[in-house]
Amino acid sequence: MGMPVLIYGKSGSGKSRSLKNFGENEIFLINVERKFLPFRKKFDYVLKTDNVPKIQRSLLKMPTKTAVIDDAGYILTNRYMREKGQVKNTFETYDNIGNDFWSLFEFIKAELPDDVIVYIIMHEETDDYNNTKLKMMGKVLEQKVCVEGMVSIALRCITDEEGHHFVTNSDGKDISKSPEEMFENLIIDNDLKVVDTACLLYTSDAAD
Repeated sequence: MGMPVLIYGKSGSGKSRSLKNFGENEIFLINVERKFLPFRKKFDYVLKTDNVPKIQRSLLKMPTKTAVIDDAGYILTNRYMREKGQVKNTFETYDNIGNDFWSLFEFIKAELPDDVIVYIIMHEETDDYNNTKLKMMGKVLEQKVCVEGMVSIALRCITDEEGHHFVTNSDGKDISKSPEEMFENLIIDNDLKVVDTACLLYTSDAAD
């Protein structure tokens, strides 16, 4: 089964920047919002779409073992904005959007090979109790699905005076998590290439 990995954080916290150290032919980038990368590099394999069936078909044919969906949250937002005035039943719209997003995670795990990793980049939001979670669309995904429960690894992007970093496990106020002993420190460099190497080792060990 393929491995979905969540990368989440505030805007400007280094989510897209974390791709910087990948070689130009090492990843398949799905650019949902058709936005420019925050560094001077062009990847060889890029798809610009927010259509889930098209994303799924492309993942099956991708020329690499690593894919990045950036920013996956706009798959939800864009569909809602396109459809909000076209249907009478708003709840049905939210259900359809939720089902689409859930099916993307299920597809990665069920249909992709064991050595494929798909990084799903999303924004975060903070509730009234200062808990940080994924920025979602509608209650179906938040209350019924729990997207972070569908993955084994969720890394939070943060920024401080020393630069950009990943948080590898939760302090009780966010959803960060990773397998025990996968990373030596709670805070690591904002380098998805290094994370990818660790994930590959993890999937290899799990397969043995």
